[in-house]
Amino acid sequence: MAAMSPATATSNTPYAALTPDCLLDALDSVGLRPDGRLLALNSFENRVYQVGMEEGPPLVVKFYRPGRWSAAAIQEEHDFTLDLAERELPVVAPLRLTSGATLHEHAGFLFAAYPRRGGRMPEFDNPDTLEWMGRFIGRIHAVGALLPYHHRPTLDIASFGEESRDFILAGDWLPADLLPAWQSVVEQALQGVRHCYARAGQVAHLRLHGDCHAGNVLWTEGSQTSGPHFVDFDDSRMGPAVQDMWMLLSGDHASRSRQMCDVLAGYEDFAEFDRRELHLIEALRTLRLLHHSAWIARRWDDPAFPAAFPWFDTPHYWQERILELREQIALMEEEPLYV
Repeated sequence: MAAMSPATATSNTPYAALTPDCLLDALDSVGLRPDGRLLALNSFENRVYQVGMEEGPPLVVKFYRPGRWSAAAIQEEHDFTLDLAERELPVVAPLRLTSGATLHEHAGFLFAAYPRRGGRMPEFDNPDTLEWMGRFIGRIHAVGALLPYHHRPTLDIASFGEESRDFILAGDWLPADLLPAWQSVVEQALQGVRHCYARAGQVAHLRLHGDCHAGNVLWTEGSQTSGPHFVDFDDSRMGPAVQDMWMLLSGDHASRSRQMCDVLAGYEDFAEFDRRELHLIEALRTLRLLHHSAWIARRWDDPAFPAAFPWFDTPHYWQERILELREQIALMEEEPLYV
């Protein structure tokens, strides 16, 4: 019996057809010769594997979630990271394989191969590390500002905030006794987000990493490769520059202000930073929180998600989200970080 394609697989089993044989056949179709060793890596949105090769070091292969991005949107991400790599920026870009292509298709799946990169989590409590990060983010943004995305969305209030709210409400996820409190706090939070955006005014949007947290930065030590390597541009989109900075910060207001100064000490060697974007930090954090809950809800039919987030459909989860958003409402009323 032939393996079913993603088109015939049910929506709650998007990877049902991605068997080990299918995976190995996909690699063979682009001229790669795996030796059969497969190690599934931590990834919820896509399926990512370390694959042993008959010759040379292992590769990392990403199979994109069917229906999430168009081929054109994925190619835009690839082109951006390839441009960064060609400018000697430390990003992990996809490999050019068949006919120089980076994006491939097999049995209805889009996939790409990457070199394997090791490293440790960076120490963001170190001022030198933050300045180093700032320099590279500044260089990434200098390139990101040269061209816009045409097939990838913009990080905005509508897509991350309002659509997330509407999806959760339409899905009947909340217990009845918590629904009024959640609806009320979400509306207050979105009002706070809009107020932050109004205070910032019109700010420039550019191509971003989009999800620049410690898990997507590998820190290496060595005479030739010291410093950060940026991985996983899967969430890359248009947005304000500060989106790639605020997740590096932690602690109280004074601590985050000092850390932001450290980041900007490196960033502004390569790119200008509009201080008005400091008004957006807590707004962007609020949008990320709303988007994360909606993301889990959107993927709940995927068997991997109930296993990874078993607390999602419990009253305690939504009680914590209500408290979290109340804290964000208060933070959005505070003065922005001072730098």
